[in-house]
Parts: sequence; structure tokens; C-alpha cells
Amino acid sequence: MTRRGAAPRAALALAAAAALLLAACAGGPPAGPAAAPGAAPGATPAAAGERAATIQRTASGVAHVSAPDFEALAYGMAYAYAEDNVCLTAQHLVTVRGERARTFGAAGSGLLGLRRLPNEIIDLFIAAHMDDAALARAAAAQSDDVRSLSRGYVAGYNRYLADHAGKLPAECRGAAWVKPMTEAEYRRIGELQAVQAGIGALADAMLAAAPPKPAANTSSLATESIDVAAAAEAMREAGLAEPPLGSNAWAFGREATGGAGALLGNPHFPWVGVNRFWQVHLTVPGRIDVMGVAIGTTPIVVIGFNKDIAWSHTVSTGRRFTLHELALVPGDVTTYLVDGQPEKMQARRITIDAGGGERKTQTVWHTRFGPVVSMPRAGLAWTAERAYALQDANAGNVRSTATWLGFARAGSVHEVQRALANLGTPWVNTIATDRHGNAFYADASVVPDVDAALLQRCAPGEGARRLLAGAGLVVLDGSKSDCQWRRDAASAVPGLTPIERLPVAVRSDWVHNSNDSFVHTHPAQRFGTISPLVGDAVIRQLRTRAGLTEIPELVAAGPVTLAGIQRQLFGNRNHAAERVLPDLLAACAAAPGGEEVRAGCAALAGWDRKSDSASRGAHLFREFWRTTQAVPRLWRVPHDAARPGATPSGLNLADADVSAKVWEALGAAVQKVRGAGFALDAPLADVQRPAITDEAIALHGGQSFEGVLNYLGDSGSPGIGPKGIRIDYGTSYVQTVTFDARGPVAEALLTYGQSSHAASPHATDQLRLYSRKVWPRLPFHAEDVARERVGPVLRLAVR
Repeated sequence: MTRRGAAPRAALALAAAAALLLAACAGGPPAGPAAAPGAAPGATPAAAGERAATIQRTASGVAHVSAPDFEALAYGMAYAYAEDNVCLTAQHLVTVRGERARTFGAAGSGLLGLRRLPNEIIDLFIAAHMDDAALARAAAAQSDDVRSLSRGYVAGYNRYLADHAGKLPAECRGAAWVKPMTEAEYRRIGELQAVQAGIGALADAMLAAAPPKPAANTSSLATESIDVAAAAEAMREAGLAEPPLGSNAWAFGREATGGAGALLGNPHFPWVGVNRFWQVHLTVPGRIDVMGVAIGTTPIVVIGFNKDIAWSHTVSTGRRFTLHELALVPGDVTTYLVDGQPEKMQARRITIDAGGGERKTQTVWHTRFGPVVSMPRAGLAWTAERAYALQDANAGNVRSTATWLGFARAGSVHEVQRALANLGTPWVNTIATDRHGNAFYADASVVPDVDAALLQRCAPGEGARRLLAGAGLVVLDGSKSDCQWRRDAASAVPGLTPIERLPVAVRSDWVHNSNDSFVHTHPAQRFGTISPLVGDAVIRQLRTRAGLTEIPELVAAGPVTLAGIQRQLFGNRNHAAERVLPDLLAACAAAPGGEEVRAGCAALAGWDRKSDSASRGAHLFREFWRTTQAVPRLWRVPHDAARPGATPSGLNLADADVSAKVWEALGAAVQKVRGAGFALDAPLADVQRPAITDEAIALHGGQSFEGVLNYLGDSGSPGIGPKGIRIDYGTSYVQTVTFDARGPVAEALLTYGQSSHAASPHATDQLRLYSRKVWPRLPFHAEDVARERVGPVLRLAVR
């Protein structure tokens, strides 16, 4: 595995320290290498004595921001982020203002969280959901430091716009929709991020809810009219059937490393849109010194490390909302009963500017639980007898910045645990390690306080139980007050499950997560009684099985090192192929299907069963497995809970129906690959390329459904086409971290680069590093940053 910048540095460090000392005497840091053309155009440097943020850049445009206080820190961070992504932020502000239809056309579409929806639907949702007064009250209750970060971020972004009027990147230069940000809009950005796994994912269901006409069908859950398959499909379309975002994270303790802890953070996030990461190092002397990535406009590092700890996140299996079945008053479809007493729904009329001089008005309906939603094809319609309200546990969650600020200050995984107690992480597990050799796992995310007993007692019929098992939807009886979320005084947020009843583990060997539940943290780890809303024992991700196979192999090979972790991840083993290809190839000689099946068998026989750049035939297997994985009774050896890493395995080709579908799928995959214009045995490097650029950058990695840990996805246009497999999702910020006597030793990269602006030198520079499996060593200490700085230092007065 190639590493950049990992040579011994003692002599260089001494020279750099001397340079810093001389610079301090002269009133500023050393000049560093010459500035790139156009660096920080328009910015007015701070005058001597002014309160200022200092922005430095190192290789690949990584930003290092230091300031005397948190407001100035966020000011500089926002300015530096805008240098790389101002147009992305400006367009997202159009979204949270609810002005997409007027600005980009009602017929167009955009991203609402993780879903692409019509602009008109997005605007209506924003108008219906956002409560600026409530968000302001919640924000005002946060600490002075958190409020300072928010205030500084807004001011720093606006300063960038003022400094660069008329000089913005081509994507938004001269656009009337580029406007300054308000603090209310900044809070809306955080709210939208928090609810993207809840009501934000079901925005269209909220807007579809309308009182039924008198002749409406009266079917409901109570009459068992639900369609679990349709409900599951609706959840898949909303990105809620499985975690809407993926990730792997491994933490190794002293038993595995022989000393300090080690961490792999491998989030799988979109390569486009506001869920992109951005690398940054943040320092307030004496208060925080933390490095890693922010996500979008978050004013703090969300995945990263300091001198004592390193952490990452994976999307957890926890449920973020519940549905409440409302029993309606006969003859009054907008009044529901609670303990036999009627309560009137609240009607709220919202109006948006749909563009072209047209305005669109709609009524949304609210209850004590939240908005009414309607999903008729799943049997969750608003009828004369029943309606369904959605209660989102993340609505109004402004606590995440405080959580991550706690991580930035933490000196051990035990302090990470304390930071998590405020229940600010909206939908993620936390995996961490520390210099003391501890490995840490917690799903301390936001989960409604509904335990197994309440869930059993308050299911409004067998249909609700089937919805939970088949579609992951939790439905409670809204007609009984004792079926509401529990309110435990021990919880930081009564109504949410307190950390004392959430799964937390500290081990000295290892922990991991790949988006299945806490149950599979480590084969020997046992937890107490945990709510079913946090997770179950089912393994849904083949990556989890891959981790349960590869991590013990890595540990058994000797002390775990960063280089070993990197080789393991970028080894790109295809665990689906390892499980099924021996049976498939053994049966090829007698396979039906003619030339296409024979050609497919020949190509797969020569494949190395990896998703590496040089792997020939990996793309053919992917198209084959994309279909085959869903064949009923597919496995020869079914899942065995005692061997979760090794099972299921083999192909059940003795079953005639399975056999027919398998060979049909192979023939169809051959047709698809040939139809796209690619050879069956082409190297993956010739087929798999990024969707964010037309540069011919070869990408290694494979799909989650193939059990490839280094997950690359093609969500925008799934499957091979004339331009190959175009990747827009997956391995994004990938970090490996351990500790030595000086502090953190971190090797990491951001696959798609720092900037979303096509003309930026940092739009795709790290994609080329990723393609070559280069892991840059990140400069953390002041002397390392000074030595590796690229371009001028910008001292930005806070005004």
C-alpha cells in the first residue's frame, strides 16, 4: 500500500519549529511555498491586533483553520469551505428557503436529503415542516460555544460572498439566487439534515394526506388491509428499508495492536450534494485541536481525531420515527380520539411561489404526535375511520454540534461516551479508539423510547406487527395515551431512549460495524435488554459478514497496523463471489443456456474474485449477482447464527427453479455487458469510472450487495451502460488513525476531493490518489502544517 509523507521527520520538524519561532518574532508565520494563482482573491487581510481566523492549506487543499475563539473559528471555517463549495451551499440555501420551484422551475427536481423529488414538493415540504421560532428556541438553549459556532459560520459565509461578488465559480457566477445566509436558514440546514431519515424521507406522504371524501374506502390496519410488500417498497423508495447511507468502521484495542488503539473510518456517502464531506483541521489554542471532516456546512469536525482519540460513524439500524394510528370520530374525519376524548387536528395552509407568476396552496394536517401522512398503496391511507400521524424523534434536534464538540475535546473513549449522552447524533453509530488502547462502540443515536413491552401492548393489530417485521415501520395505537413514547427522567431528552438503555461496549480487542445492528459488534460481545427499535439480530449487509471474516484474519496475522488495515480494506475481496463462484463454476460444464452462459462461465473462471482495478470479469459478476441475490431458496448452506461470517454459502443448484434462475441471470448479465460495449473479461479499471467527471480515472471497489468492504455505488444510474459503471456514492472520507508519543498518526483521503467546483484543482485530485491506493499522511502538528503548507496564509479579520 502506498503512503505519502510517511518518511521520518525529526530533522524537518526541528527546522520547521525554528522557522515558526522566527516567524513569531517577525509577527507572522513563515511564508511557505508560493501561492497558487488566484488564491483567496478579494480577501482583505486582518490588520495587526484585529481578532482573526487564520486559514492555511496543505496538500490536496486540506484546510487548517485556527482562531482565538469559537466564533472566529467557524467564521474562518465557513470562509474556507465556501472557497471550495460556495455554489453547493448557495443552492442548498435555495432549498431550505423553499424557493426551488420559483428559482429552478416547478417541473425540475432536486435533492431533499437523500431523495430526488420535484421542486414543488420540496418547497411545500419546507413550508410545511420548518418552524423557525421553535428552532430558534432550541438553539438558544445550547451552550455559548455552540451558539458562537453557528453565529460565526453564518457571518463567515456571508463575508466570503461579499469578498467575491462577481468572482464566484462558473456554477453560480452571476446567479440571482446566490444570497447571504441568515441564522434562521442555517438552523434549517441542520434540521433538514437531522430529519432526512424521518419525515424528510416521507415528505410526499405528508403532502399526500388529505381528508377523505365521504365515499372513501374505510380500510385500515384495524381491518388488516395492509400490503407489507408495498410498504417495504415504499420504504425502499424513501431510502428507509435499509440504512439510507452506508459505512464500515473498525476500532482495535491494545490486545490487537500491542499498544495504542487504531481506527478505520470508511463512511459510504454520496459524492454529490450536501452530504459530501470536507477535510478540515480546527484549532482554538487551549480549547480544541481536532482534524477530520465536516459534512456540508456543519461547523465542527464530525468524523476525525485529536491527540488522544479517533472516531468514525456508521448509519445505525435504529428507528427514528413511529406512526400512530388514529381512531377518528364517526362523521368527523379531522377529529381523533385519545382515551375516548376528541382532539381536533390542526389545519395549516401553506403557500409557495411556483414560478411564472403562479402560487400553489395546500393544507397540511397536524396532530399531537406530528403531521398526518398517507401511503395508500401500503394500506396506510387516511380513511373515514383511521388516519396515521408521524412522530419524528429528530425534529428539532439541534444537539449534534454539542456532541461533536465534546468529541473534539475528549481525552478517552469514556469521554466520548459522556459526550454521546446528550443524544445528539441523529442516525449513526459511533466507533472510536484512544491512545490508551481501548476500542469503543455505541449506538447512542436518537431512538424513540419505546421498549419491547410497549411495542407489543400498543400494536393496533397483527398488521402492525407484520409491518414492523416486513417493512421496518413502527405503528402504535394513537387512541391510548399510555401508548405514547416513554418519558424517562434519566434521559437527556425525555421521550428518547437514554444512553443507559442503549448498546455501549468498551473492549481491549476490537469492535466493528457495517450498518447491521449492535448485536454483531463482536462475536463475544453481549448486551443487556435493548429496545427492538434500536435493532435486531438479522444480518442484512453482506459487508457485516465480510467484516466478521476479515477482521479476525487481520488480528490473527499479528499486531494490527495502519498499513495492515489499509491493505485489508483495499484488498477488495468479493465475498459474494467467494461464497457462490465455486458451485457455479463446478456446474458450468453441464449448464443449459447456450453460448452466452458458456462465455460467462469462461470469463468468471479467469476472474480473481476481487473488485480490484486489474480484476478481469468483476463487472460481469456484479451484473449477474445484482439479479441473482434475490432468488428465493438461493443458498445451499443457509445462515447459521453460530457462524455468521461463514454462512450462508453455496448455490442451491439442486433446486430446479433456483438453477433455472441462476443460469438465466448469467445469460442476461452477459447480454447486458456486451450490449454496453464491454468485453466480458475486461479489467474493472476499464469499466468503473467516477460519475462526477469524464476523466478516465480507474476506480477499484465493489457493491455492498457483493460483500465488498470498499463499497462503491452507482445510485444515479444502477448497472453497466455504454459509459461503463459510473460511481456517485460510496467510500468517501477514509481514515486510518493510531497514536505515537507526539500524538495522532493519521493517513487518510477524501476520494472525490475537497471542491464541488469543476474547475478547481481539488475537484478530482484525490480520486487519482484513491485510484493508486495512496494514503496521504495528514499533518496535524503546527510544525508539520507549516512545513507542508501550500499557498499563502490568510488572516481573516472577524467583522
